[in-house]
Amino acid sequence: MTVTILITRPEPEASRMAAELQARCDAVAVVVSPVMQIAYGGTLPDLAGDEVLIFTSRHGVEGFCRLSARRDFACYAVGDATAEAAEAHGIRAISAGGDAEALLARIAAEGARGPFLHLRGAHVAADVAGALRAAGHVARDTVVYDQVEAALSPEVQALLQGAEPLILPLMSPRSARIVLAQATGITAPLFVAAISRKVADEVPEGVSHRVDIAETPDLPGMLALVQDQVRMAKRLEGGKRPQ
Repeated sequence: MTVTILITRPEPEASRMAAELQARCDAVAVVVSPVMQIAYGGTLPDLAGDEVLIFTSRHGVEGFCRLSARRDFACYAVGDATAEAAEAHGIRAISAGGDAEALLARIAAEGARGPFLHLRGAHVAADVAGALRAAGHVARDTVVYDQVEAALSPEVQALLQGAEPLILPLMSPRSARIVLAQATGITAPLFVAAISRKVADEVPEGVSHRVDIAETPDLPGMLALVQDQVRMAKRLEGGKRPQ
C-alpha cells in the first residue's frame, strides 16, 4: 500500500510544501498538481504615503512590489510567511499569525488607524477592507494578481480513481471547490486536511473517508495535520474505503 499526498497549491508554494512533507513523512509519495496559476497584474491607486498596507498572501506582496518601487510603508500580514515575504522586499511587517479574523483582531488590538490598503487577489475568502470600513476605518483594496484555474493532471485523476489512500491538503475554499469539481469518480480513501472550517464545509458529504481541520490556520498547522493523516492512512488495511 502506498500513501500519496496530493499538493494542489499554486507554485512556488506547492513545491515548498511538497519538500517540507517529503522531509517530515516517511514512505509516502508526494504529487504536485496545482489547480491555480498566479497571474500578476492590476493597478495601484494613488498612494499618499500614509497608507498601512495589508497583505493576506505572499502573492499580494509580490504583486504590489511589481507595481511599485516604494517600500516606506508599514504593513500587516496575515501570517508569518507573508510577513517574511514583505520583510524580504524591505517592507516593515507585523504578522497576525493566523487568518483574516486574526488579522482584523490584531489591527483592532493595536489601535491602528489606517488608512488601509489591502493588496489582494481577484478571488478572496474574506472581505478585509469591507470589515475595516464597517469598523469605522478608511480602507480600500486593489487586485494585484489573479488565480487562474488549472486542470488536475491525468496522473492525479488516476490516483483519485484508485484504491490506495490519498491525502489532500486544502488551503482555501476556492481551491477546495476547484479540486472537488474536477475530481471525477473518486474511489480512493480520501483524507482531506482543511486549513479552516470554511474549507472543510466545501467538501460534499460522502466524498472523503474523513475531513480534519488544522489546529492553526497556517502552514505549520497544515503540515502537522497531514503528518497525523499519514499515520491514520497507513493503518488502513489494503487501502479500502470503509463502508
